[in-house]
Amino acid sequence: MSRVNEPIPVRLQAYQPHDYRMEKTDLCFELGTETTKVTAYTRIVPQAETPGDLLLDGKDLTLLDLQINGISLAEGADFTIDASEERLTVRRGALPEGDFTLKVVTEIHPAANTELEGLYVSNGVFCTQCEAQGFRKITFFIDRPDNLAVYTVKIIGASSETEPVLLANGNLLDKGVTEDGKPYALWSDPFPKPCYLFALVAGNLGVYEDEFTTRSGREIALKIYVEPGAEDRCAYACDSLKRAMAWDEQKYGREYDLDLFMIVAVSDFNFGAMENKGLNIFNSKYILADPEIASDADYEAIESIVAHEYFHNWTGNRITCRDWFQLCLKEGLTVFRDQEFSADMRSRPVKRIDDVIALRASQFPEDSGPLAHPVRPETYIEINNFYTATVYEKGAELCRMLHHFLGAEGFRKGSDLYFERFDGMAVTAEDFVQAMADANRRDFTQFFQWYRQAGTPILTAESLYDESIGRYSLILSQKTDSTPGQPNKSALPIPVKIAFFNSVGEKTLCAFGGEKKNEHLLELTTEKNIFVFDGFSEPPVPSILRDFSAPVKLKTDLTVENLIHLAQYDDNAFNRYEALQEITTGYLIDSYAKKSLDLTDPRAVGVVKAFQSLLNEKSDPAFKARALILPALSELIGKIDGVFPAELLTIRNQFRAHLAQELQDYFNDHYKRLAPIGIFEPSAESAGKRALRNLCLQYLLIADPKNGVIAREQYDSANNMTAMIGALSAVNDMICPERAEMLTEFYARFRNEPTVLDKWFGMQARTLLPNAIETVKYLLNHEDYNLKNPNRVRSVLGAFAHGNPAYFHTPEGYGLIAEKVAELDAINPKTAARIAGAFEETGRLAPRLRDSAEQALLKLQSGGGAEISKDLYEIVSKLLRASEKA
Repeated sequence: MSRVNEPIPVRLQAYQPHDYRMEKTDLCFELGTETTKVTAYTRIVPQAETPGDLLLDGKDLTLLDLQINGISLAEGADFTIDASEERLTVRRGALPEGDFTLKVVTEIHPAANTELEGLYVSNGVFCTQCEAQGFRKITFFIDRPDNLAVYTVKIIGASSETEPVLLANGNLLDKGVTEDGKPYALWSDPFPKPCYLFALVAGNLGVYEDEFTTRSGREIALKIYVEPGAEDRCAYACDSLKRAMAWDEQKYGREYDLDLFMIVAVSDFNFGAMENKGLNIFNSKYILADPEIASDADYEAIESIVAHEYFHNWTGNRITCRDWFQLCLKEGLTVFRDQEFSADMRSRPVKRIDDVIALRASQFPEDSGPLAHPVRPETYIEINNFYTATVYEKGAELCRMLHHFLGAEGFRKGSDLYFERFDGMAVTAEDFVQAMADANRRDFTQFFQWYRQAGTPILTAESLYDESIGRYSLILSQKTDSTPGQPNKSALPIPVKIAFFNSVGEKTLCAFGGEKKNEHLLELTTEKNIFVFDGFSEPPVPSILRDFSAPVKLKTDLTVENLIHLAQYDDNAFNRYEALQEITTGYLIDSYAKKSLDLTDPRAVGVVKAFQSLLNEKSDPAFKARALILPALSELIGKIDGVFPAELLTIRNQFRAHLAQELQDYFNDHYKRLAPIGIFEPSAESAGKRALRNLCLQYLLIADPKNGVIAREQYDSANNMTAMIGALSAVNDMICPERAEMLTEFYARFRNEPTVLDKWFGMQARTLLPNAIETVKYLLNHEDYNLKNPNRVRSVLGAFAHGNPAYFHTPEGYGLIAEKVAELDAINPKTAARIAGAFEETGRLAPRLRDSAEQALLKLQSGGGAEISKDLYEIVSKLLRASEKA
């Protein structure tokens, strides 16, 4: 692969409004699998004082006709098409003064569209994906988010047998049969929207129906369209939708605005889901669920993602982005909203732990690597590469910090003003933050630096205690390391929640800033500050950054004894979990440096005692299941320079085996006591018990591989996927006869269930057994592996590259992924670029591994003679530039 000319970046500072606005668009689709004809009539209004040429976006289109006010235009004389720039230009001289109607007739080829952008065919079903810039693959158009139009859409199917269901955004106006016997449907969406929210689905689909009554008494019809026969697997998704609708009314005062809300589930989809107005399109794995095919993790994901896409109706659809640099405006805010919804539906502490685990696993490495970028980027080559953890997860953390600063009531006041001020508009991240500031009479000028500045701040906390007057002083300082293009960093406002515990584990009442409370919120706005607390009778143990109140890396002077104290007594579940993780992390890092375990180390002894204490107490099983897991290998890698991940895995495995053997009786007792009773329920409480039981099973097999018989018994008696996959996970990293037997039987049972088979592929791609790479090669040649299906690709290449660091970070692992990403890029550049992003974490590795990664990337960039996609080029070029600097 090669690229002669480097693509020209798009820059935020270069933003200019378009000279024209598309006020109303009437579309007609004459569907055909091989060739579809699209006719678009658009009312165009000049919005510049002296408008110039009409610039339209278009890609992979065959133009059949182009007219202005009914008069055909001539190519060359009136307009030109530049395929390399994806641009059709109508010369100013061919345009009338004032408003006019543009007619564009194009041909597109859905079956050949392997990129799954625009209109494509998935298992015989026509489907669209237009975010971010997919609509330009349907017709020539002003394809940018600040171009809001009202749409009417007519869909004409090939036959009633192949396309009995014809769907688009909005309300159904009419349906019937054309004079030549073809089915048609006419849809109208009354709300102006950018074209990235356009949706069309047509095919043979079954439907699950329900209804929801809004707080004002309106009846909303709910319809979920799926492959015929799968309708009974939609009940949980629909229940999640109804709970999300009620929650949004209660928490934000947002009521749904159409009379119909539709969801369609398809198997070939580049994303998890898409929030198209009134017609959400989902990856089927996030809709279909019953106990036989869906694990507790699947149920939780369905609940979260259904809510996320519904919440976009207001935070993304009714108020949308002015340009794609503002992606965090809709995604960060909506992720925060769906996190809060899930926290209310399930265990709030466990949800917070899970969200921070995800943040540290994906966003922190991104923030410290060659692909680092601000939450609101300043430049991009391919916008699809900025659907990142920084935009989504860190963007959500910025909203959470505003929530900390303002409180629940203040945040609601700010969101109310935001909805009132900008409804029906395309706006910026500044507009959102300013609404929060104005509603609460706050100045958030400094806070906006969080949106502009890449990198994860390092927050350092030092303690001073004056016993003579019972005064405790906390010295907080912040520093953010350089990131690509941003060598100098400014101080950020950081909310720090803090409480104190005495020697017997009681939370202490103390005075700060004239207020006497047992928990305080500090605001660090400078590089360094001292916060003074009074009212102590003994040296307190501080619990700092409670609930992870800011997305920072915290360094403290807490002793091992302090951390063990917090791990035992802290009433903030996140900080209790954090203390235990910090003890374990420090011990494993030191053990790696020494190349051996010292089991007499106070930290090792403390972890054993903390685990034992957790297993003895009657706390939330879901919390226990999180707290009893050692820090992930990927997180440990990020804390050691020059690391060999495979050697670090050995140290982690050795300590895990020590815990398993020391606490085997406890794990065995819990495993037996948590045996399921009655039918499966997807409730949070039941899910927590199953999670803890499955974790105990893993430890039992680690303690003695002969316990594979226990896993076999659980597998054979399981009445739900969680128990079955838990048993399979327990043997997946073990050398025992049950592993091969269970994997073979699982495949035979579920080979015709795509979402379940993805679990089978993904589990093996993440195995920690020494033959991991050979296993991945076997999976890539498996008859059920399909390079054209994004879910299957992610379940193998994605699971290995992003989920198996010990074996991906090897010369053979790099070579394998580079080779397969090159093949994938020719079919699906978006997915290829995301998988290639796994190379970002190579910067901290041993020099020999870094060199191997660089060679793999160079081969990926230059081999084969074909042109590399813009998506992949942007990722690989940034990684190689970082490698050169290193």
